Amino acid sequence: MHLGLVWVIFREDSYTAKVQAEIFSKELQDFDIKVVIAMSGLSVNPFPSLLAGEEDLPDVAVVLGGDGTVLRAAHHLSIHNVPILTFNIGGNLGFLTHEGQLLKSEELLQRLFSDSFAMQRRMMLKAVVNASSDLSLTAENNSYVNSFKDSHYALNDFYMRSYRDQESPTIGLELEIDGEVVDHYRGDGLIISTPTGSTGYSMAAGGPILHPGIDAIILNPICPMSLSSRPVVVPPASRLEIRPLEDRTSMVKLWKDGASAALLEPGQSCEVIRSKHDALMIVLEQSPSYYRTLSQKLHWAGSLSERKPSET
Repeated sequence: MHLGLVWVIFREDSYTAKVQAEIFSKELQDFDIKVVIAMSGLSVNPFPSLLAGEEDLPDVAVVLGGDGTVLRAAHHLSIHNVPILTFNIGGNLGFLTHEGQLLKSEELLQRLFSDSFAMQRRMMLKAVVNASSDLSLTAENNSYVNSFKDSHYALNDFYMRSYRDQESPTIGLELEIDGEVVDHYRGDGLIISTPTGSTGYSMAAGGPILHPGIDAIILNPICPMSLSSRPVVVPPASRLEIRPLEDRTSMVKLWKDGASAALLEPGQSCEVIRSKHDALMIVLEQSPSYYRTLSQKLHWAGSLSERKPSET
């Protein structure tokens, strides 16, 4: 891998991540690699200014933090096909990150220079809030026009919940898949998850775990009032349309990867499709074991790493 420019992004509320970012940046500069270092978090978003500036796109973005820091980076960098290399420094569970000590490995840069790593493509979702349920298609590109607001992207999931949880936590939602109304949900909301996000909120709500090598979309109702409303896995090319079924004074809030995204006001709907851009994740292991990661992070029957070779 050619490393002419590297962005080093670190978690805003972690002193350790900041220190490690500065140390690693110095190591890169010793190889005459240009480095841009920036802080990222709930209150700081460096990507609009980085991407709007005169700087070229980086050859790789190194992200130091937890899964939340990685998700925020993926929202902006996937569109530009920038590979992301992640390390869990100052983070929590770290499903999407390497262990922090690997950043200090003397072999790290040599592995990058010699392409001794794997590149994973992680499916992402795109959501657009539509101002009207009366949609029209353009003849040229078969896409919706005029009534759309901003686009939102998620690597883990989108979910919809009541805007006023403390007053009325339950909501009604209509789900349409590829133009066909499939179900009416009543409950706390609806999760729309990627395989990457299947081990997050969707799993906590009783949804299935999908291997990230499977391209599919999980639809998972949150605490449904009907036992017939169950998680459903649909093809990645599906076009989902979700509409509130409540009275005209109700609003539904759209969340993306755990962060606030938009409000669905009366008469609006939300379209969710697969994003055209995948998140590019650098994996230092040539043949990483997803199942070992699951066993370690979720503590399935103890940790496989603690077993003897004959037991694994």
